[in-house]
Amino acid sequence: MEVKKRRGRAAVVVLGDIGRSPRMQYHALSLERQAHFEVDIVANGGNDPHIAVLQNPYIHLHPMMSIKLHWLSKISSSLALLVKAITQFLVLMWYLCYKIPRPDIYIVQNPPSVPTLAAVKLASWIRCSKFIVDWHNFGYTLLAISHGRSHLIVKVYHWFERFFGRMSDGSLCVTKAMQHELAQNWKIKATVLYDQPPEFFHCTSLDERHDLFCRLQKGINCANAIRDCVSIGSEEPINANVATEKESLSQTIFTTQQHDCLLPKPHRPALVVSSTSWTPDEDFGMLLEAAVMYDRQAAAALNEDDSIDEEKLWTDIQSGHQDLYPRILFIITGKGPEREKYEQKIQRLKLRRVAFRTMWLSAEDYPLLLGSADLGVCLHTSSSGLDLPMKVVDMFGCGLPVSAVSYSCIRELVKVGNNGLIFSSSSELAEQLLILFRGFPDKCNTLRQLRDGALATGLSGRWSTGWEQHALPLIEEFISDA
Repeated sequence: MEVKKRRGRAAVVVLGDIGRSPRMQYHALSLERQAHFEVDIVANGGNDPHIAVLQNPYIHLHPMMSIKLHWLSKISSSLALLVKAITQFLVLMWYLCYKIPRPDIYIVQNPPSVPTLAAVKLASWIRCSKFIVDWHNFGYTLLAISHGRSHLIVKVYHWFERFFGRMSDGSLCVTKAMQHELAQNWKIKATVLYDQPPEFFHCTSLDERHDLFCRLQKGINCANAIRDCVSIGSEEPINANVATEKESLSQTIFTTQQHDCLLPKPHRPALVVSSTSWTPDEDFGMLLEAAVMYDRQAAAALNEDDSIDEEKLWTDIQSGHQDLYPRILFIITGKGPEREKYEQKIQRLKLRRVAFRTMWLSAEDYPLLLGSADLGVCLHTSSSGLDLPMKVVDMFGCGLPVSAVSYSCIRELVKVGNNGLIFSSSSELAEQLLILFRGFPDKCNTLRQLRDGALATGLSGRWSTGWEQHALPLIEEFISDA
């Protein structure tokens, strides 16, 4: 096998969890595979990146320790922010100037901007390297969510971000709207590099779905903790024998194995997936309200009243009874500060045809879940209104249609009636669920049309193609062939 000569070295810098920074992982893979660079990733430790990154011999991880000053925050939040920024700056300088070999180029994720942009700029000057900023959003707009745009800290952050952003040698950004904002108001020339799904986001085969749901079965059934339309009938006997174990591997809530043949269950629930960082810029209360509305309106359409016995309803569903409107299982993936708050709200809901599960999936299982779902829901609104949700890109890569909350530039990605729908309220989302899942799984033509459109969108562009067209030329301006 021919070993390609390394053309140079690049450092990918993320002041955050690299396992939760997929775009920067894709940069690292493209720098190695398409530009033939040796790559160092400097990022906070945490969740593992994709196995393609971990097993690549030319990509080297340099995990930093996350800095938490909870004790100081109780005394003064402003002082804690200052001390944290100074400490992070010193740690970054240690890694960027000493721990890693000299790179030809630094590519840094923004946000966060403080102190990352200053540290990378200084390191690039000391080591005579080039400095590229990949603009995912604006840090000052994220800070403004909790402090307000008129706050002094937000104004200082805005100045810092703009000042050091203009000192970069080159810039990438995620939308045309952000490119325009950077050019008009920041005097920064940026190249648009849309998020695109890599090759490991694809439609999931029935075998892959069955294996996935066998692995997730315990988390989905939750027999000992939750009793709802999904967990009912899933209890296993205390002294499970070998036959029972084999049976559990041949049956999931979505699939069944008959002899050597795998089949989707005809009375399976509809699967809706939403991924999140559980942050304030995503209002999951809207999704919960829509779920309640769907539950109530489906019951009304079926002439059910509050006197109906839930246990009997769930048992009938498990035995194969199929109504005009199906059960819906919402799986919400991700980690973040507001997860526990919403989990408590979910537990207080009284739902008959709707169930919720929250979980964290590995980088390998997440694409499989998207490829197994029937609909994706996106509640990302963007603090700046200028970035696009990568989760929707991933969903399209798996042929999954999307219902997305409306904001200024979302139509750059979601084409209404083609690959998805857009909503502005919980009632709109509930109405979309009723329309899309009426007659599920075999008689929902609108959902099938959107799936075809999502699949076409996913196949129309992949990360490697976009990176080669837009990012590689920018890098080659600075790096000559060895």
